[in-house]
Amino acid sequence: MAEEKVFFEQGDVKVTNSRFMTYGTTHSMSGVTSVTQVVYKPNRKGPIIVAVIGLLCFIFSWLVAVIVLAAAVVWWFLQKTKYGVLMSSASGDQDALSSTDAEFINTVVAALNDAIVHRG
Repeated sequence: MAEEKVFFEQGDVKVTNSRFMTYGTTHSMSGVTSVTQVVYKPNRKGPIIVAVIGLLCFIFSWLVAVIVLAAAVVWWFLQKTKYGVLMSSASGDQDALSSTDAEFINTVVAALNDAIVHRG
């Protein structure tokens, strides 16, 4: 049996020619046909609605309006775009990993693609 080749290893994430391990979950590379990076944009409806309510509060009280608007701004900036690894196989697509660090996900996707190519 051939020795397992490591393409990426950082913390609890490891990519080899036969396995993809993520935070306690092991995915077999044998059936993986493709790997894609996906982007999950945060839903901004909530902060926008709160901001509109804050603007309407100026009718009654400027202090309440400022507090509500500040809460909307904080909520907006706390929302982060997430990046994910989508693995495709004959049995369907599977979200395998996500992070707010785009460069980390890019590196993992590149390592997974290298593992697929190495497998042949």
